[in-house]
Amino acid sequence: MKIVEKERARTLRKQGKSMNQIVEETGFSKASVSFWTRDIVLTKAQRNKISKRGRSIESIEKRRLSRLFNINNKRRAIIETAKKDFSDLSARDLKLIGAMIYWGEGGKTGNWSVRLANSDPLIIKVMMRFFREICKVPENKFHAHIHTFENADVEKTEKYWSEISRISRKQFYKTYIKPSIASLQKRKTLPNGTLDIYVHDTKLFLTIMGWIEKIKDILLKP
Repeated sequence: MKIVEKERARTLRKQGKSMNQIVEETGFSKASVSFWTRDIVLTKAQRNKISKRGRSIESIEKRRLSRLFNINNKRRAIIETAKKDFSDLSARDLKLIGAMIYWGEGGKTGNWSVRLANSDPLIIKVMMRFFREICKVPENKFHAHIHTFENADVEKTEKYWSEISRISRKQFYKTYIKPSIASLQKRKTLPNGTLDIYVHDTKLFLTIMGWIEKIKDILLKP
């Protein structure tokens, strides 16, 4: 088998192929190709052709990177322009944002407790501001529950979410370890699992539901 591979590599080299071309065409390792063809001397024309091809590939790559750079700059410019639409956010804005996020992500049925689950640390940070600054939730009323996967570093994960939410780890329920039936890809996309935030307060739950209903009335009225 090795003899056949060696002869194929040597034939391609004698045709004036570069090491990289031979590797691409055959799938052989570059070290093997180099060893098998070490005694083959290319003609000047063959060397010039390889050199020219290398410069061509380099030129194509430079143009590709330049286009990518320009595209990224244009996208960034659009984003920066859009950011100028907002200068600052008021308390009313935060109330609206928090209610809208809760409408989409929060628990709206069950035991009349406020519950929000998310894996995005930025969403968690925004909602903690909403709960603290708008809802005036006392610190001792917050509880948190992590859902993560087998083989997760529970200590590290609890520390992570405690720092993100600024909820004391003493107020965390025991971390739930999900069975390993979840795909590896899902475990990779959720390295810290998800965090459930609980506030066992019926009045607050009903208040947030009232805000959401009012938003619905305003947005969906005929």
